[in-house]
Amino acid sequence: MKILTLNVHAWAEEDQLNKISQLADFINKHQFDVISMQEVNQSIEECALSEEALKTYLPTDADAVIKKDNYAHVLLQQLTETYYWTWVPTHIGFRTYDEGLAILSRTPITCSFEEYVSHLRDYNNYRTRKIVGIETAVSGETAWFVNGHFNWWDDAQEPFKGQWDLTESKLAAYMHQPLYLMGDFNNVAEIRGEGYDYMMEHGWNDLYTTAKQKDDGATVVKAIAGWANNERPLRIDYIFSNRPVQAQSSTVVLNGKNGPVVSDHFGVAVEL
Repeated sequence: MKILTLNVHAWAEEDQLNKISQLADFINKHQFDVISMQEVNQSIEECALSEEALKTYLPTDADAVIKKDNYAHVLLQQLTETYYWTWVPTHIGFRTYDEGLAILSRTPITCSFEEYVSHLRDYNNYRTRKIVGIETAVSGETAWFVNGHFNWWDDAQEPFKGQWDLTESKLAAYMHQPLYLMGDFNNVAEIRGEGYDYMMEHGWNDLYTTAKQKDDGATVVKAIAGWANNERPLRIDYIFSNRPVQAQSSTVVLNGKNGPVVSDHFGVAVEL
């Protein structure tokens, strides 16, 4: 089983269409089973897609309208494999986009859910956050794959600790099955006593730390939104499991070494 997670920074990148094509080529080459993407944007003012164009799309948010420039949809048009997918909007991004979360799966999605993990539920406030999950069978194993994009540990209105507590309460109903939780957590693994340690105290298995083969794990290496003064490599994008499994490998990808740079984040690819 191959899993990829990536904050795509959709439509905020220079040369965006070319970078989408590069990402599509990378996915076509590696044939990931499940792909988790954050900051999956679409223009608020864009026209809606027809039902005919959404044959493999599974609605999770009944009110979500998929627009023609939805980043996930544009990417899917260039993939050689059929991927089933879902997308949920979380808040307005960059003042002009519906910003959301997407999951793509090579196997049919049997069930999905979305949940708020912020106390805020204001669509105009970027601190409003959700998770989205899908159930699918990969390599003969039925599992849940959950995607999230969280706030910072010390956020004044919506600190990470409260969002993580809500996340765990929302996931309780799904923990009887294998579950993989992935995304942009905005908490640095090397900083003690903050979000990463708090997650580890709650019994999650970081597939990076237990992988047989791994690199330095850093997915942000420059100053970006939310990390404006950053000057060092940060490991803030993760893939967790609710049970003790060992990955064959955990690799930072789309970093200029293992695939082209297509976003302000690098991706994490795990093979089980």
